[in-house]
Amino acid sequence: MTENLCYTDAYARETDAVVVETDADAHAVLLDRTVFYPGGGGQPADSGQLIGESGGSSRVISGKKRADDIWHTLEEGAELPAVETRVTAEIDWERRHRLMRTHSALHILCGVVWRDHQASVTGGNMEPLSGRMDFEFETMSGDLVGEIEKRVNLEIDADREIRVRILPREEALAIPDLIRTKINLLPEGISEIRTIEIVGLDLQADGGTHVGHTSEIGRIRVTGYESKGRINKRIRIEVTDA
Repeated sequence: MTENLCYTDAYARETDAVVVETDADAHAVLLDRTVFYPGGGGQPADSGQLIGESGGSSRVISGKKRADDIWHTLEEGAELPAVETRVTAEIDWERRHRLMRTHSALHILCGVVWRDHQASVTGGNMEPLSGRMDFEFETMSGDLVGEIEKRVNLEIDADREIRVRILPREEALAIPDLIRTKINLLPEGISEIRTIEIVGLDLQADGGTHVGHTSEIGRIRVTGYESKGRINKRIRIEVTDA
């Protein structure tokens, strides 16, 4: 099983590691430990580089989780390092931090909509500094979306702490409304569940990376909304500097 520091410390930018296995067909490398988020829950995988002991580097263009292992996909043409080679795994920090800001902004959006309208999430996706979230709304208007944008920015300005915890499955699932998606996407059989708490606003299961306080997000602006079905409405946002 790959030890991944990003699940407990989203600010870890690099780590020393050892190559455990390579996959020539996928042009990918398995490390014993990493800081790369492998993608999931709407958050894209990290990019970055593997730096060898001699100083040479190989570009990592993506990551992928296979069971409990995290594989690092190298760019085409890069030479796969040999098994047992020591490397430094380093993420593209600026891109990661933008994704952290965006992911936390979407959680505030989710928290505000749940608190004020009890609307479940039906989907979502993000890129650095932009994202969208779908909710179980029958109707949506410009006035409603404008009020939601205002309330999300008030929560950002409140500088709420964002806490990460890993709980035993039974304890986590005893928390009311922990699962905010319309369909429970938690895999069967997992013994621990990672939770993200925006203190005073929101608590839900989540596997992605987040900033430590809401003020680090900056500001959000709703860039559009649209109907994706009778009771499925989409809100699009962008994240800007404060």
